[in-house]
Amino acid sequence: MAEGERIIKINIEEEMKSAYIDYSMSVIVSRALPDVRDGFKPVHRRVLFAMSDLGLSSNKPYKKSARIVGEVLGKYHPHGDSSVYYAMVRMAQPWSLRYPLVDGQGNFGSVDGDSPAAMRYTEARLNRIAEETLVDIDKRTVDFRLNFDDSLQEPTVLPTRIPNLLVNGASGIAVGMATNMPPHNLTEIINATVAYIENNDIDTDGLLEYVKAPDFPTGGTIYGFKGVKDAFETGRGRVVVRAKAEVETDNNGREKIIITEIPYMVNKAELIMKVADLVIEKKIEGISNVNDESDRDGMRIVVDLKRDAIANVVLNNLYKLTALQSSFSVNNIALVNGRPEMLNLKGLISNFVKHRHEVVVRRTQYELEQAEKRAHILEGLIIASDNIDEVIKIIRAASSPDEAREKLMERFELSDIQARAIVDMRLRQLTGLEQDKLRSEYEELLNTIADLKDILANVSRRMEIITEELIQIRDKYGDERRTDIVYSSEEFNPEDFYADDEMVITISHMGYIKRTPLAEFRTQSRGGVGSKGSTTRDEDFIEHLYPATMHNTMLFFTSKGRCFWLKVYEIPEGAKSTKGRAIQNLLNIEADDKVKAFIKVKGLNDQDYIDSHYIIMGTKKGMIKKSLLADYSRPRVNGVNAITIKEGDELIQARLTNGDAEILMATQLGRAIRFNEKKVRCIGRTGQGVKGITLDTNNDEVVGMICVEDIEQEEVLVVSENGFGKKSKIEAYRITNRGGKGVKTMRITDKTGALISIKNVTDDNDLMIINKSGIAIRLALSEIRTTGRATQGVKVINLRNGDQIASVAKVSAFKDEESGGEDVDSETIATEQDKTGNEAAEGLNPDNSEEEKNNNEEIQE
Repeated sequence: MAEGERIIKINIEEEMKSAYIDYSMSVIVSRALPDVRDGFKPVHRRVLFAMSDLGLSSNKPYKKSARIVGEVLGKYHPHGDSSVYYAMVRMAQPWSLRYPLVDGQGNFGSVDGDSPAAMRYTEARLNRIAEETLVDIDKRTVDFRLNFDDSLQEPTVLPTRIPNLLVNGASGIAVGMATNMPPHNLTEIINATVAYIENNDIDTDGLLEYVKAPDFPTGGTIYGFKGVKDAFETGRGRVVVRAKAEVETDNNGREKIIITEIPYMVNKAELIMKVADLVIEKKIEGISNVNDESDRDGMRIVVDLKRDAIANVVLNNLYKLTALQSSFSVNNIALVNGRPEMLNLKGLISNFVKHRHEVVVRRTQYELEQAEKRAHILEGLIIASDNIDEVIKIIRAASSPDEAREKLMERFELSDIQARAIVDMRLRQLTGLEQDKLRSEYEELLNTIADLKDILANVSRRMEIITEELIQIRDKYGDERRTDIVYSSEEFNPEDFYADDEMVITISHMGYIKRTPLAEFRTQSRGGVGSKGSTTRDEDFIEHLYPATMHNTMLFFTSKGRCFWLKVYEIPEGAKSTKGRAIQNLLNIEADDKVKAFIKVKGLNDQDYIDSHYIIMGTKKGMIKKSLLADYSRPRVNGVNAITIKEGDELIQARLTNGDAEILMATQLGRAIRFNEKKVRCIGRTGQGVKGITLDTNNDEVVGMICVEDIEQEEVLVVSENGFGKKSKIEAYRITNRGGKGVKTMRITDKTGALISIKNVTDDNDLMIINKSGIAIRLALSEIRTTGRATQGVKVINLRNGDQIASVAKVSAFKDEESGGEDVDSETIATEQDKTGNEAAEGLNPDNSEEEKNNNEEIQE
């Protein structure tokens, strides 16, 4: 140890604590957080002050950025050059600041995240609006402090006339805290500030009449007002911002999504890359190409869609999965008197007004001091002017300027400053014109002094001045909002883009799904040959067909007992002749699972509705289960277990009831059972249910289940696989306890084939039938007359070449004004007529006479 040195023992814990606190405060106060008064961090303040010092006003030539950075580093900011340069670059980027403060020339980066050119290549000067932050800085309006080496003075704050913290926002990460303040519209902020000056008691709701919401430089649309209001009231909130997009159709009829504005601080190039990745990963369907057609006239991102894609569904997925929808987390922390503080809108405005008030007071004091000094000198000059001959004589007689000054002070009782001014006076001031000017200037100065004293004496005068200056700024730099506002909700409601039209949902045996407008299916007479309904693979056929409307929420139930949720408009639309989209792309179902039933509900947010309705489920082996709809009111992407299915069994039907429905279950061999749903107790989602019907043989199985709520109006329709069907009164089925074998519902023969469907219908319904070859027919149920329970029925569709019915559904009655649908070709019809005769072509059944003989035949149970 060297001579004179000594070791001082200290507590390391205390030393670490002290050092870390010093470091934290340095970061908080001198680096990361903006001052509430001018809205600047030290580096931004120093850049603007140095540029002003260099004379880089908006009407002067540009200077190299390296020159500016060197000035800032050498005089005020002893840190890395990149920190200074990138701070200056950000102030020049119109997509970063709502009102850029630096006028840059050269490559200052791009919204794609491109880096700016090196500072030796770029040039800069102050923007006009930046000059407003420095006005009156030479009038002692703000405090100055010594720079890092005590060689120069730098301002502690700028005397800004613009509420910069609010209009340009700020962001920064300190130690243990961070700030993230959005930009706002200058016109709105100044109007709110003026309103606050006029009424200091104005609350947040009053200020919201002027400040609508943040206004981002990149535009976009703010969705939902709750987060905005929270931020304005508390200083903390979440603002949801979406890109501006619209759907266009090109000359070929293909739709495109055109994006013209993106959320604030979103990197456009990364956004486009993310969209491309999602398309490659097949997380978004329906996009064929993405192009960036942006140019100097504005942003334009073009998303080309496939022909079968639904533009609004694709757009919603883009919002959900990409930065096209982003949230701006507002955290209004700023330095107030050197201490970090969370501020709401009123707090930010009031602190700015306090700062402007102090600036006006200090400026007025400075101007009064200068005016009084000048008036004092003018008093002396006027005295000399009135006694000019004697003054000249005294000066000529003096041996030196100092002697002349002393004699003048003694003769006319002048101050040293006045005597010096007289001695330094030029001969031209002896003219009469100049003497008049002296008196005129003196009188004006006296008026100015009186006015300045009045300003210092009256707070109202000072507030008037602040208001006038703010209005001048607003009129000079104010502009229209760029960011739109949708007040209604946080999340965009895609239902607004869809009319609540009736649709037909078809699901094929191999799991392809589509929705088709109901109007495409025309009504035909009983026994017609139908029209082409769907194009599928040779081994595929339409297995399920359901009616729905576009705004319905659908619950899908699979054969394994899983439940999934989907909106109808999320299902791809397709014509009758298209096969649709693989359902695995829409629902996360297992490869060996199939959708067996769906329930459409008006919504899952109405608590009274979901608490008063039930879901009844039936299985192939005759099990039945009843659960409350509320158990299925919370959608999950991967679905939920709706019923526990035993091995060898599967779910075949699910129905929505009001709690008092009559349940009928029918089997392949033509038996049916009827009981009230109150016989089935309500259980939770994971239960397997109870026995609904006992099957006669192991080869028999349940083909359908119906829930009848209006016994007076509804009838039971059964259809067999060979095209036979009939209606019967519900009263024909006697009520029994669940679990019995039931009664005959149709006389099953080789001619009729096995029972395939049971439906509860009225004459206001139409019947939709699709067979395994893809032929579809729609006929009015009023054409099928009501017969006995145990009869064979009538032929409802003529089948060709051993074809069989695949699916049956009831739909609302609809009469076409024109012939909708695509008829099969005339050659096919002629061939069919050759086989069945004219009666088949006319929709008549040659076997009806035999069936009618059996209409009243009772079957002994």
